[in-house]
Amino acid sequence: MEKYIEKANTLIEAIPYMREFSGETFVIKYGGSAMLNEELKENFALDVILLKYLGINPVIVHGGGPQIGEFLKKLGKESSFVSGHRVTDSETMTIVEMVLGGTINKEIVSLINRHGGRAIGLTGKDGNLLKAKKIMIHNSEILENNAEKVVDLGRVGEITNVYPDVILELDRRFIPVIAPIGVDKDGNSLNINADIAAGAIAGALKARKFVALTDTEGILDENGKLVSSANESKINDMVERGIIKGGMLPKVKCCLKAIKEGVKKVHIIDGRIKHALLLEIFTQKGIGTEIIAD
Repeated sequence: MEKYIEKANTLIEAIPYMREFSGETFVIKYGGSAMLNEELKENFALDVILLKYLGINPVIVHGGGPQIGEFLKKLGKESSFVSGHRVTDSETMTIVEMVLGGTINKEIVSLINRHGGRAIGLTGKDGNLLKAKKIMIHNSEILENNAEKVVDLGRVGEITNVYPDVILELDRRFIPVIAPIGVDKDGNSLNINADIAAGAIAGALKARKFVALTDTEGILDENGKLVSSANESKINDMVERGIIKGGMLPKVKCCLKAIKEGVKKVHIIDGRIKHALLLEIFTQKGIGTEIIAD
């Protein structure tokens, strides 16, 4: 009987959040272990469906780096990276588009639909959602005649504009699942970092929340302890002091940019925890790090 009472208490704790968030848009960056572990994939689909049933409008932006790398390996094609970006020639871009916009995207859509949701798959090319241009990396580690070398990454892009009309035109009836593939002015496909794409879409939609699923607890302080909540100033200070570094740094920069563009709160949470989304959104303490404006 006690476990049923505990479940009832959990639901009661969530009531204020259900009331507050009904009708709001949440952009969720889906990646890491949550996309690779079968149980976690099922949990994620159920969490998203529940959000929709509660009147929240979830928008999912997914990655797929490990899956792309594995597919390229099977084809005998080596993956190479510069400053965290996958070098993407035309042949690789074809594979990226096939894996991200095809295999992975449709798997997520199918999983949500199979559990009773109504998901629809998109890429950044649909409705010109993500307009982009090629990026060139100035790599100071590669020197020729003591000069900084500019590295052409191929079909790797940075977002120039976000046109969210295609999402809004779905009339809130569907759960959009978006692959981070942009399009340039000539109609060429460009590979976009999923964190950057998700943050930009959250900003364009003025989302109530931007939630990033990662393979870490959240942001850790200098003592390795989880920072449950922080404002922009505190996060910028941690960046300047070198506390936030490595793979967390670009994620944090995307989060701060999303807040600047009007997102109310950003959450970095551990996607390895079952029902991580619900635990972060509908409990008072949460499980990860929330970032708010100053």
